Amino acid sequence: MTTSLLLIADTHVPARARRLPDSVLRAIDEADIVVHAGDWIDVATLDLLESRARMLVGVYGNNDGPPLRDRLPEIARFTVEEVDVAVVHETGQKQRREERMDADFAGVDLLVFGHSHIPWDTVAPSGMRLLNPGSPTDRRRQPVCTMMTVAIDGSRIDAALVPIA
Repeated sequence: MTTSLLLIADTHVPARARRLPDSVLRAIDEADIVVHAGDWIDVATLDLLESRARMLVGVYGNNDGPPLRDRLPEIARFTVEEVDVAVVHETGQKQRREERMDADFAGVDLLVFGHSHIPWDTVAPSGMRLLNPGSPTDRRRQPVCTMMTVAIDGSRIDAALVPIA
């Protein structure tokens, strides 16, 4: 059985956008699991995702205040089929990221992170996949806003970067 995940991070509502784009809301409704890698900014976005997602896994980011930190962990871990997943907001500089994350997240198959607003899809020396979906609301220096979809089938991880229309 294939499990579908939607990865988002750095929504920054209402600081960077008044609301999540409709394409993101539709993707939330369609996914088996929604993963948010921090920097929500407002509790209303967390409440919205909790009300719409079949399953929501989220962490707080560096811009999230006490109300969000009271409800979300800094690091989340869960298993999808045969894949051990961890979620964290910040992973530090891009240089040697894969090696650092191997040390910090030994035994993890998939690490989802945010913070940079820059999409990232690499594999660490251990084989751990590192994914950053970018931001659906604040593209910064990227050509478009983005999110990611992931299909997990057994131990297979297929990820696709999705531009926000």
